[in-house]
Amino acid sequence: MKKTMLTLSLVIVTVTLTFSQGYKIGDKVADFKLKNIDGKMVSLADFKDAKGYVVIFTCNHCPYAIAYEDRIIALHNKYASKGYPVVAINPNDPAAQPQDSYEKMIERANEKKFPFVYLFDEGQKVYPVFGATRTPHVYLVNKKGKDMVVEYIGTIDDNYKEAKEVKETYLTNAIDALIAGKKLAVTETKAIGCSIKVKK
Repeated sequence: MKKTMLTLSLVIVTVTLTFSQGYKIGDKVADFKLKNIDGKMVSLADFKDAKGYVVIFTCNHCPYAIAYEDRIIALHNKYASKGYPVVAINPNDPAAQPQDSYEKMIERANEKKFPFVYLFDEGQKVYPVFGATRTPHVYLVNKKGKDMVVEYIGTIDDNYKEAKEVKETYLTNAIDALIAGKKLAVTETKAIGCSIKVKK
């Protein structure tokens, strides 16, 4: 009996640790449904013509996220028509960071004229499944038959401060490789940004 309980405890701990670490390269992604800035609930399945998704956890207030906004807009404008739309998700709890409230999301999206969906992770249920820790934090997801598989995790490029000084466009390179049917040269980089804000 004691041995059975010990085994069960180890299984629970292993499952918990696996969940807390989030998705890894090659993992299958579970769909979700979150509220967009237009009030509609959106899931990945709603993108009928998508070949994959550029899931980016981002927000309103973080200087890193703000620095990348124009590049994220450009990414969507370039790749949505090729089957890889940006799916932006705000993971922050507005009780911890009022600038990231749903109302402020609407204001920011209208101000910047976001061409992509901007979803609110209300209750912070989705970002832990992915394992996101920063804003921005990127997960490039590719459709393989009926499955959605993680192909790249990390940052957008190697210079958040100055777009003109970027030398390595990690995310763009990864998307281009998928479109060309080639193996990704880099599948993981370190996400650079603000920590995700959780109510204490």
